[in-house]
Amino acid sequence: MADPNPIDLQKALSGINYPAEKSALVERARQNKADDAIVSRLDGLKEQSYDGPDQVQKAVFSG
Repeated sequence: MADPNPIDLQKALSGINYPAEKSALVERARQNKADDAIVSRLDGLKEQSYDGPDQVQKAVFSG
């Protein structure tokens, strides 16, 4: 399984309204049939509200 990339992440979160909690990000990714690697990365984020896609991307790819 390849590592997720920023484009795949944004596709996985298509249609989400920000700010969004971690649980909403994971649910949206599942609804959009995202790859398991993306869902796993989102599920590993800190429990907090994310203000926008840039903040989510930074959290996912910076660890």
